[in-house]
Amino acid sequence: MNQPEGFIVAGEEKKVCKLVKSLYRLKQAPTQWHEKFDSVIISNGFYINKGDKCVYIKVIDDTCVILCLYVDDILIFGSNINVINDTKKFLSNHFDMKDLGPVDVILGIKIIRNGDSISLSQSHYIEKLLNKFNYSSVNPVSTPYDLTFKLRKNKGASVSQHKYSQIIGSLLHLMNHTRPDIAYVVGRLARYTHSPNTSHWDALERLLKYLKGTIDYAINFTGFPDVLEGYSDANWITDSEETKSTSRYVFTLAGGAISWKSIKQTVISRSIMEAKLIALDVFACDRGSGLKVFK
Repeated sequence: MNQPEGFIVAGEEKKVCKLVKSLYRLKQAPTQWHEKFDSVIISNGFYINKGDKCVYIKVIDDTCVILCLYVDDILIFGSNINVINDTKKFLSNHFDMKDLGPVDVILGIKIIRNGDSISLSQSHYIEKLLNKFNYSSVNPVSTPYDLTFKLRKNKGASVSQHKYSQIIGSLLHLMNHTRPDIAYVVGRLARYTHSPNTSHWDALERLLKYLKGTIDYAINFTGFPDVLEGYSDANWITDSEETKSTSRYVFTLAGGAISWKSIKQTVISRSIMEAKLIALDVFACDRGSGLKVFK
């Protein structure tokens, strides 16, 4: 770093300034910010969630408040409005904070309230995605994948590889947040990002047509059942060129999905039963340790 223009001291031009606090955009700034936030929030009785270091929880008697931190955006919710207001006041005393009121959109996800239920939707994101890649006028289809597709590794010239990669990246963002129904297809198509051919494009375009027809799909939380449930399954090498099966699982709570994954297994299974056991192991290790499993 150099001394700021207008603040250079004669005879000390080679010296640099000692920072009172970390400057924004420096490599160490995110770490410094999190250390500062952690120390402040923990001093108020919060503890850090072990599964997600950006989630903070405080429980006093029969009240509870939860903070979800993403860089410098905070989502606050609690068991009653008083504990939420107390938390806001505490944060305002330690940080420059702007209260935006009840949340409608956060991290590109719409939060829709309907009576006692809450829905998470990315319909606006899907619309932008289809418009960006010129698929807004396609005819919708009812399923995201056609089982007659036989996807193989491309041994010829790549077809629009850059555009294919862009679409897959956009779909990964959608899949990870609000659309577990496309997890298998996106995971499968992502295997061919380095060199797609026309058959890969056909499968991808079908997925975009499916999104066109299901643009208003959302994850709906009704509060029932108020227990955590998990489901796990696997397919056993449906493609002649594949040697490894695909594991899939989903966790639901209060009527909606909260965690899901579709991933290629790392070992070769010799039967459908073995493939399902491997999937169950992934399920338990990732999220389900200590949970009652429903199949």
